[in-house]
Amino acid sequence: MAFYSDELIEEVRSANNIVDVVGSYISLKKKGSTYVGLCPFHNEKTGSFSVSDRKQIYHCFGCGAGGNVFTFVMNYENMSFPEAMEFLADRVGIKLPKRSITDEERQKADKRTRILELNKTAATYFYQLLRNDAGKRGMEYFKKRGLSDDIMRAFGLGYSDVHSNDLYQYLKSKGADDAILKESGLVTIDERKGGYDKFWNRVMFPIMDVHNHVIGFGGRVMGDGEPKYLNSPETICFDKSRNLYGLNIARTSKRDYLLLCEGYMDVISLHQAGFDNAVASLGTALTSGHANLLKRYTKDVYITYDSDGAGQKAALRAIPILRDAGLNVKVIDMKPYKDPDEFMKDGKGLFGGESVIEYERRISNAENGFFFEIGVLESKYDLKDPGKKTEFYNEIAKCLSVFTDDMERENYTEAIANRYGIDFSMLKRKVGEILLLNDGKKVNSELKSGTGVKIKKEDGRVVTQKIFLTMLIDHPEIFPSIKELIEPGDFTDELIFKVAMIVFEGLEHGNLNPAEIVSRFETEEEQREVASLFQSEIGNLSSVEEFKAAVKETLLKVKRIASEHRKEGTNDDIRDAMERLKKDREIENRIKNLNLTINEDGGN
Repeated sequence: MAFYSDELIEEVRSANNIVDVVGSYISLKKKGSTYVGLCPFHNEKTGSFSVSDRKQIYHCFGCGAGGNVFTFVMNYENMSFPEAMEFLADRVGIKLPKRSITDEERQKADKRTRILELNKTAATYFYQLLRNDAGKRGMEYFKKRGLSDDIMRAFGLGYSDVHSNDLYQYLKSKGADDAILKESGLVTIDERKGGYDKFWNRVMFPIMDVHNHVIGFGGRVMGDGEPKYLNSPETICFDKSRNLYGLNIARTSKRDYLLLCEGYMDVISLHQAGFDNAVASLGTALTSGHANLLKRYTKDVYITYDSDGAGQKAALRAIPILRDAGLNVKVIDMKPYKDPDEFMKDGKGLFGGESVIEYERRISNAENGFFFEIGVLESKYDLKDPGKKTEFYNEIAKCLSVFTDDMERENYTEAIANRYGIDFSMLKRKVGEILLLNDGKKVNSELKSGTGVKIKKEDGRVVTQKIFLTMLIDHPEIFPSIKELIEPGDFTDELIFKVAMIVFEGLEHGNLNPAEIVSRFETEEEQREVASLFQSEIGNLSSVEEFKAAVKETLLKVKRIASEHRKEGTNDDIRDAMERLKKDREIENRIKNLNLTINEDGGN
């Protein structure tokens, strides 16, 4: 961070509005004076991710992630600070002085380049193997699946040899060492067995990023072996949750929507049939990372999953993830076929040579994602039974309560009421009751693998000090009234004390800048903690008078905590103790009689 001046760092940060930057990755909705959405750093169903336009910081009340625009880009894009600085400067057209990359950055870049080169070499090897005698079995498989030479070439399909160390020996002959081969995910290195291939006796599907770099592989076993499909492990180049198979081609499609499939063959068959906008997740359930990636290229996603029970469940999981990312979701009816690949068997299926025309019709008649969810729900109830019918209607109300936008919720409530003949006002009232009941409730969330962010239970004294600091940040107008009664030294937590010193100085000179304060701290953990200091939950205060009372009460608690802290380890005589008690009481009386001025437009 030291390479760039503080002034330049602040210029880049202030030029990149955090709401705009975060909003380009996830769907944000305005709620009061903040913007909220689903946290991209852990899995959750209820949005606990808050972005403040005024403070230019973000904080997740679910997993604790937080910081400013630099922190967000570093975490989301897995960038170092200099890389995030360059990314954000380029975004707003600010030219940065050239810098020398660090040894760590150079090593990381070199490793990534070497692995991409190994992947490219392996993809070429698999490609060529498929097209000679050793790959005859693989070629027969693809031909049996109805794939043309052109489509196999477009997707770079290949074959891995029946010998379990074939690729290993080939890459070794090209000069690759065991260490980089192991990190590439192409080879497993065993102390006793030596090196052997991750993929062997499989037809191979190279996985490419949007820049057409081979970042990993999928392989389908020849015969009855397990697992049927095998994917590359995650590497420095390959993140399953943020890449989609076929997107490198689909992103250039002239169609303005994307087809979301479950498997490689579904994508390839659709592309061969002319639907060059098909993509699939990589052997894993759809994630918010996938949804946010889709959002970069379209507003409309059509789910075309398998028609069986498993496919239906997968669709039900995917719909809310896509919807929460701000995408319009529809579901294509695949029956009587199992999947798009089977649907497109031109001349062999129910529709014969009309398969493409029929699939176009299915796209036109695709069902709204929410209606699909309700339809699946309906199938679980006997609507002839009044009790079950009531249960179903209550479940509908719960489903409608997930819409955070008032107009959207109203429109869906009206549409569902019309569809099922429910009294609109009654259904709307029921949804309102559920919203009221759920207001303020926290949903336990499972952390995404690898985030390393865990919530710790905080000491009540620390929480009190954090809340008061948030009050000062949100309402700097109270500072003149209280600055004679409190000082940074009254904050007993070390980090809060450091932040309080900066905050008090900023308030004194009228140049308080929360996002800039975050940048002063080096480590990600410190930045996360600092962001949380400015976004503490104060509670539901319905009036200015309630807030004034809360400020006084919290200030009293901070002073008492400070007083107790100073007592620890001291051996004051009775006279000194009485004098200190007298001063504490004087300050408490002054706090109770404070006349505070509160600006009602303050806050997050």
